[in-house]
Amino acid sequence: MGLSPIPDAAPLSLCAREPHVPAERLVAEMVPPPRFSTARFETYIPDPNQPSQTQAVQVLSGFAAGLGGAHASGAGSGSGKKRGFFGFGKKPAAPAGPRGVYLDGGYGVGKTHLLASLWHATPAAPEQKAFGTFVELTNLVGALGFQQTVKTLSGHRLLCIDEFELDDPGDTVLVSTLLGKLVDAGVALAATSNTLPGKLGEGRFASADFLREIQGLSAHFRPLRIDGEDYRHRGLPEAPAPFSDEQVTKAAYATQGASLDDFPHLLEHLARVHPSRYGALTDHLKAVCLTDVSAVPDQSTALRLVVLADRLYDREIPVLASGAPFDQLFSEEMLNGGYRKKYFRAISRLTALARDAKGLVRD
Repeated sequence: MGLSPIPDAAPLSLCAREPHVPAERLVAEMVPPPRFSTARFETYIPDPNQPSQTQAVQVLSGFAAGLGGAHASGAGSGSGKKRGFFGFGKKPAAPAGPRGVYLDGGYGVGKTHLLASLWHATPAAPEQKAFGTFVELTNLVGALGFQQTVKTLSGHRLLCIDEFELDDPGDTVLVSTLLGKLVDAGVALAATSNTLPGKLGEGRFASADFLREIQGLSAHFRPLRIDGEDYRHRGLPEAPAPFSDEQVTKAAYATQGASLDDFPHLLEHLARVHPSRYGALTDHLKAVCLTDVSAVPDQSTALRLVVLADRLYDREIPVLASGAPFDQLFSEEMLNGGYRKKYFRAISRLTALARDAKGLVRD
């Protein structure tokens, strides 16, 4: 792993951290995370048995090319003519139909890689493009306020939203209104999700009561289906079985920049830290070591753990653990419920990080 051993150095602790994240940092960090900082269409490896993956690269490449030139509102250099968001239109008027693309597919098919590639390929300065998860976008609204968020993002050429999901009615109304105003301002949209736009919210709240908002969201996007198996484990060996408490503790003390926490205590701590701060919670960590991993007790705890897993994965931080294996974190009821796709994604990502951490244990 290239991590420097410091014998007997006390490890860090996530439970001892209570980070404060200023609004300016939330805006500045709306770029692809470290894991995807070098993602490009050229580095995406389509599964030859899944033609939808190759098609997605082609469609998104055209989408990026169509975002060149003037801002869709007419701002920018050149003639001021608006161009089609998929590179097809060349008329001054904005194109009819969706102004965004929506990548729909199972976990592990490379949707985030493609979304980050789109961000990198779009011919605009970094400050004219924004990239964040759905949770980070709603957190930005909470930090800046609705009107200021609209003002901040309206001058952008592109807004990329990873892991687009509707978990409650409040988010549904908020995001529907926000995206509507951004589209009116000429901002192109791109999103990834495990759920088709028209099916958002199903199994989580009374989505039928918010049909107008959900249909409004759907109207902003052209769905693009991506099929395939989980690439994170394609052709790779099985993830290592959990280690002993002694092995995990020893590795934490021997690894510079590692944290060491008891899993149940960490879950309690996550309840006291807003999910918008989970990224900052992992600042400067080189590895996360956890003892006594066990099944999460309830849905709220499980959803917080999903957010932490996403931030660890984005930042490529290995996770070394003792106790129960990660595929036993969530109950059968959870894995069959409305949030099942989130839980399977978390299992997939934590398993990949456990594989990365195997080298921390020295014989």
